Amino acid sequence: MKPQLVRVSLLALPLLLAGCGGGDFSDLDAFMAEKRARPGGVIAPIPTFKAYEAFAYSATAMRSPFDRPIEVRDLEQLQAIAAVKPDDNRPKEFLEQFTFDSLQMVGTLERGGTEWSLVRDPEGGIHRVTLGNYLGRNHGKVVEMTDTYLAVVEIVSDGTQDGWVERPRTIEMSGI
Repeated sequence: MKPQLVRVSLLALPLLLAGCGGGDFSDLDAFMAEKRARPGGVIAPIPTFKAYEAFAYSATAMRSPFDRPIEVRDLEQLQAIAAVKPDDNRPKEFLEQFTFDSLQMVGTLERGGTEWSLVRDPEGGIHRVTLGNYLGRNHGKVVEMTDTYLAVVEIVSDGTQDGWVERPRTIEMSGI
């Protein structure tokens, strides 16, 4: 029975296709002629180019609005120092070879009454830091430690030959 159905289908196919043919497209030709006869639209001119104006950022010495603020009492003590200047005679600590942004706080530790913050360097090493330790390339000194962040004050150049400015920064616990 199936071969007979196939033969009937093959015979009916040319009849169906013949019904689709025909050359009467006069309505379509008339529609296209009407559309071509209309006038073309107006193209809007290209917008004028506005030149870029450079912006001089003058708040580089201020605290980043995205960093957690250091307590005011600590800042007052630090700003009471008359001459801000890094101590070039002290031995460099291991974490001072890395940029500040590449360091991550990964935890805290307390042992024998001493508290440490655990900091991961970009190479994957974990290091203990406590108040007074230095880290980062800009003479950053740890001034406050909590369970969720480390507050550091860096000493950076103010742009003059021998001028220095203190800049507070924070390292927040990663994963929070």
